[in-house]
Amino acid sequence: MTETFQFNLLATDGKARRGTVSMPRGEIRTPAFMPVGTVGTVKAMYLDQVRELGADIILGNTYHLMLRPGAERVARLGGLHELIRWPHPILTDSGGFQVMSLAGLRKLDEQGVTFKSHIDGSSHYMSPERSIEIQGLLGSDIQMQLDECVRLPATPDEIERAMEMSLRWAERCKTAFGDQPGKAMFGIVQGGDVPALRIRSAEALAALDLKGYAVGGLAVGEPQDVMLEMLDITLPALPQNKPRYLMGVGTPDDIIKSVARGIDMFDCVMPTRAGRHGLAFTRRGRVNLRNARHAEDMRPLDEQSSCPAACDYSRAYLHHLIRADESLGGMLLTWNNLAYYQDLMKGIRAAIEEGRFQSFMEETQEEWARGDLKPV
Repeated sequence: MTETFQFNLLATDGKARRGTVSMPRGEIRTPAFMPVGTVGTVKAMYLDQVRELGADIILGNTYHLMLRPGAERVARLGGLHELIRWPHPILTDSGGFQVMSLAGLRKLDEQGVTFKSHIDGSSHYMSPERSIEIQGLLGSDIQMQLDECVRLPATPDEIERAMEMSLRWAERCKTAFGDQPGKAMFGIVQGGDVPALRIRSAEALAALDLKGYAVGGLAVGEPQDVMLEMLDITLPALPQNKPRYLMGVGTPDDIIKSVARGIDMFDCVMPTRAGRHGLAFTRRGRVNLRNARHAEDMRPLDEQSSCPAACDYSRAYLHHLIRADESLGGMLLTWNNLAYYQDLMKGIRAAIEEGRFQSFMEETQEEWARGDLKPV
């Protein structure tokens, strides 16, 4: 525990980094995967389970929590940590992703964005200052600047316009955030798939001397090789002594390849969303429990896993639950998926510490390539 926000780099292996982010509510072991708790809950999971799987930090969504139960109400109830019974670090996004995902329900200008609620149609205004205010009312430990995320493909002119406005918003967010001991505000690099814009964004944000930096606007429609190219271009322009967060990414393969390029933190709804739809992540790749071949297969998903959802329940039962649309099916597969993601991060951290990250990555990818075990 520390009274200040600190990033300590403990080991490197190539460009891969092993470190810790320390703050009053706890330590985040990096590289870290942060489960997404959009509205104050990691879907289909108890937060005690999430913690037991190895998560040091979870996410909350500023836009959704603004709509319900409302930031002011959360503050009156003691803050998000108290409300959801999670005493550990929380990162909140800024609402910037919804600028893209809810494009049909918002109006955007230099001052901010007006959202039309997807719940009841009511109007809500969010400026950079209001985004930081909401995140402060929620009480999050890491707060993100408001930005404009552009879905790819997009024209270079549109990408440049959004990137430049995001930089101006970053300065306003920094001013609004002020000095909050033990907490941090991260800037967000934008620039789409245009290398020069990525570099310009990263250098301008680095000049603001923020406590951490995110790479945003990726995994929004572009191929993986484009995402990785943008990381190769962007990361050298960011400070080496600050944490780097790749927003909304991703698959296990995305994660391991991004760690190899120097990313420290990840989040994605994929493991929870996939679990609710019958898809399991395992050391042998993805397993679709909807497939009929599992109907009479009494083997577990993975007998080597320490997660009860993976090693104690048969594929036949999981298949039955998913096909019958029973809630327990999604709960068990979400449990399995988050366990796999946290085990992957644990393995990555150990490999970096021991100077064998490249071989760990190759062995892990070989296991995925072998595919799921076939029925006997």
